[in-house]
Amino acid sequence: MTQQSETPAHTVAAPEEDAPAALPPLSPSSPPPSSPPPSSPFSPSSSSPSSSSPLAPPAGPRPLGERRVWPRSFHDRLTSPLPGLRALARFAREGAVRPGKEGLADIPRLPVAPASAPRVDARTIAVTWAGHASWVVGIGGLTVLTDPVWSRRILGTPARITPVGVPWEELPRIDAVVISHNHYDHLDAPTLRRLPRDTPVFVPGGLGRWFLRRRFTRVTELDWWEAAELSGVRFDFVPAHHWSKRTLVDTCRTLWGGWMLTAPDGQRVYFAGDTGYGHWFSRIGRRYPDIDLALLPIGAYDPRWWLSDVHCDPEEAVRAALDLGARRMAPMHWGTFVLSAEPVLEPLTRVRAAWEKAGLERDDLWDLPVGGSRVLE
Repeated sequence: MTQQSETPAHTVAAPEEDAPAALPPLSPSSPPPSSPPPSSPFSPSSSSPSSSSPLAPPAGPRPLGERRVWPRSFHDRLTSPLPGLRALARFAREGAVRPGKEGLADIPRLPVAPASAPRVDARTIAVTWAGHASWVVGIGGLTVLTDPVWSRRILGTPARITPVGVPWEELPRIDAVVISHNHYDHLDAPTLRRLPRDTPVFVPGGLGRWFLRRRFTRVTELDWWEAAELSGVRFDFVPAHHWSKRTLVDTCRTLWGGWMLTAPDGQRVYFAGDTGYGHWFSRIGRRYPDIDLALLPIGAYDPRWWLSDVHCDPEEAVRAALDLGARRMAPMHWGTFVLSAEPVLEPLTRVRAAWEKAGLERDDLWDLPVGGSRVLE
């Protein structure tokens, strides 16, 4: 699928020729996709035909704020089929979307340490976990927010079970925001209304209209494998095994993915957004070598038959870090909102066990409390 820019001097790079179709969205108002059949060429258990093919170098940056013309649908990017009637019937019959009393009993034990984000210089990377997929990232002298959700509630989901890790009034000046996709737990209108409308925002293809309607003036939309630059920091939009949906009539109308942030000195932070496990991780790692830190989701995975295509479990997240070749991993997407049926503390215990089983250095697992920070010099 190709797109056309309204700026004739700049053509839009089409997805790589072996790019699979996209995953369905996990929104509070709609169910996630069922697992693909074993024979599916895009099943995480099957080998990708592109796993050993050479990759082109990253493309040059596109203009900031460029107005784009996008296709009506991104269904062809799905890496798993949308759930059919059989899957929906099974979910209605046996699907548990919240843990029972025992699974919620550990809420008081969830690690929480609210604090301000550290101030760092342009040669230093710092990350602070605000909860769920919201990070305050200091890189190349910029402060970047990822999928900012400071609200106590999101549509269709119980209130957050831990406080926001960084009080809004204690945030440094925000230089940019990156959005992975349009689900309510990643695209939160009340939080975004707090930002100045001239804040640079980097979003997936097709999602720019949402921000322009809310009078944001510096909105850059990107396709997979495209990039833009702001003050020397490069923002690359990369594929994810997920989907998009915000209303009853907009399934896969906007794209989804993750972000690779690269400082002028080459330091890299990968923000995966929301994703299942699959072949994209190894491709991202080969195209963007020497990732210093991968921010990877480890929660909202049970029941597995229902959520495996769109959410990594902790063991898969560790595999993804290895596929990426990342030096360090920081878990996210757990301990904030109760979105699925696993016990609330289980993602943390499982990711620690998987990290140890893989023989990785304990110090390279940045399993931060909500509000915790780490600095990479």
